[in-house]
Order: sequence, then structure tokens, then C-alpha cells
Amino acid sequence: MASLNQTAPPQSRLKDRVRQFWYRVSEGLAFDQLWSQFEKDARSSYRLYSVGLDNLEAQPSRIRRGRQIATALFWAILEKLTPARRVLLLAALILLFFPAGSSSYTDNAGHSEIHEFDLHVLGGVIMFVVLLLELADRVVMKRDLEIAKDIQAWLLPGAPLQIPGYQIAYATRPANTVAGDYYDVILRPGRERSEDRILFVVADVAGKSIPAAMLMATFQASLRTLSTSGIALAELVAGVNRYACSNSQGGVRFTTAFFAELDPATGNVVYINAGHNVPILRKTSGAVERLETGGVPVGIFADALYQVGTTRLEGGDWVVIFTDGVVEAVNAKDEEYGEAELIRQVDRGSGSAPADLLRTLLVELDRYVGNTPQHDDITCLLLKRT
Repeated sequence: MASLNQTAPPQSRLKDRVRQFWYRVSEGLAFDQLWSQFEKDARSSYRLYSVGLDNLEAQPSRIRRGRQIATALFWAILEKLTPARRVLLLAALILLFFPAGSSSYTDNAGHSEIHEFDLHVLGGVIMFVVLLLELADRVVMKRDLEIAKDIQAWLLPGAPLQIPGYQIAYATRPANTVAGDYYDVILRPGRERSEDRILFVVADVAGKSIPAAMLMATFQASLRTLSTSGIALAELVAGVNRYACSNSQGGVRFTTAFFAELDPATGNVVYINAGHNVPILRKTSGAVERLETGGVPVGIFADALYQVGTTRLEGGDWVVIFTDGVVEAVNAKDEEYGEAELIRQVDRGSGSAPADLLRTLLVELDRYVGNTPQHDDITCLLLKRT
């Protein structure tokens, strides 16, 4: 094979090298896919740097307004750097915008020489050094986040629990590398098999990324510990709430959560909605029941009281539990996906299996959002009684 490449025409070898180089850079993505990725990254970056632009003072002219926005963006970008890197970046910009320079030299014989030099290259080198420093930080942070992502994945359930007469599907998509959303399906064994109960939980910690992920881990630990006891659902939620209050920084880091306990033999469900997005119980007839009984999010008041709701699942009924990242996903026009569209999708796919419907829901959500950056974690859990 090597001999064939060596005997190939130089022009052909050059094309192969260029093709291999481009494939390595683009990872095989087509141009429209690269552009879509760039557009999404650009919007996400603008959202990061443009925080506070809405609070700028009104200006009488568009020129002044544009200058004001440009200045605010410049400082927003500059302040993301360390002081040393700010100085380097400013030096690079000065050299790039004022590149021309000259020096004169006169020898002993009185002959003068003028040397002109261009500082473009030096400015570019300094800019490249700043880029390398930022890239090194990003690589280290990305490695740490990937480790955190793997740890978080261990905390979430793997394959759905097999319950005769029921089908389950769930999925989560973090807005960042790690998420503040949590879901779980826990078997709570009784003294007799007929007394077994299944606990379903979907939760959303206030905030995103690392702080939310850390609180999600503490929420999971307390929930798993309490669920092994034989206490009733109301006591379990009260215990989780007390533990959450000890780690919520005075209620700032609260968690919305939905807890439901299913009796598989009868289809009876007891539930508590702790300030969470109201889950949907879609009956076989097409009627929709909203599971909203409960109380405030956990982590706010240690002595909060929670009401327990009850319902019943019949054959063909669906329970759809989701976080706000689903219904509040927005498209390029800043229009939310909405609960009404979610219900329509469930109506259309009510005859399918939960795994198939969940796949369809995520595809339709992606189609609706387009290139708009995901601004919140997305989690959805589907339960169907067959």
C-alpha cells in the first residue's frame, strides 16, 4: 500500500493529505453541520457575554447605542480573563491596530539609516499565546468535567426496571457537561411480594452545572438512604426536605421534585409534587389529569408540610414527568415549546411503547429548537400501564 502511495502523482498525494487534514479538523462533518455548530456556539457565547446589556442606559441615537453595546461586550470579554492575560490581550490589540514603527541610526561618518518594522507579527504572536493559555485551562476543565459527568452517570439508573404490566422510559440531556436534573426508579420491597412498591422521582435543582450537580448528588444520597426504610411517602419527602434544607444555603439552592409511589398490583398511585412542573396523567380516553397536589420545593422550609395526592392507573394510561427544560425550550423566535405541544405528541404516540414515544419527543424537540442553544437541562420520564 505504501509503495502505491509513493508511486502516486504528487498532485494526488497532496489532495490526499489535504483531505486527511480536513477530515481530522472537521471530524467528517459536512459544511452545513459545521455552520450549524458554529451558529449554536456563537449564540451561546453571546448569551454568556451579553449578561447585563438590558440594563444599559437608553441612548438617543443608534450609533451611541451601538458604541455602548460594543464597549460593554469588550469589558465583559476582558473581565473573563485573569489580570495578566488582560494586559497581554490589550498589548496584542495595540500592536495589531498600530503596527507601523521605525528607528533611525547614524554612524560615525554621519550616514543615517532608517529601519521600518511591522508589529503585526508580534501582536499576532501575543494573541496566540493568550489563546494557548485559555485553551490549556479549557482542556483541564473539560477533563475534570468529563470525570464529573461519569460520576453523575453512575448515580442515575441504568436499564429501566422491569415491572410486569408496565413499561418505563427515561432520558436526560444536560445543558452543560453535568446537570442539576435527577430521575430515579426505586423498588421498595414489602414484607410480601404483593406489598412491593415502586418509587418514581424526577427532580430539578435550582441552577446549572457543577453547583447544581453537587446538590443533585446529595439529594440522591438522602433519597436512596430514606427509601430503604419502610416509611410512608409523606415521611420520606419530609426527611429529604430536612436534609436538603441543611445544604441549601438558606433556601437559595432549593430543589423542585415529584415523588410518586406505585402499587403495581392495583395501579394505585400516591404522590407528592414539591413545587415541580405538574406531571401529566393521560387517560386511555384522552382526558388529561394533572398531578399537582403537594407543597413547596424541598430545601426551603425545614418544617414544610406536604399534602399527598392519589390517583389510579388503568390499562393504556400514561404518566409523563418532565423538567422545565422540556416545555421551556425555545426556538430562534424565542417561542417556548410548551405543555400543549407535549400533550399533542403524547396523544399521537399513545399507542406506542414509552421508549419509542420518548425518542419521538426528543426528535421533535430538536426540530423545534433548531440551532438555538439549550438553556436548561432536559429530563423526561414516561410510564405506561399496558
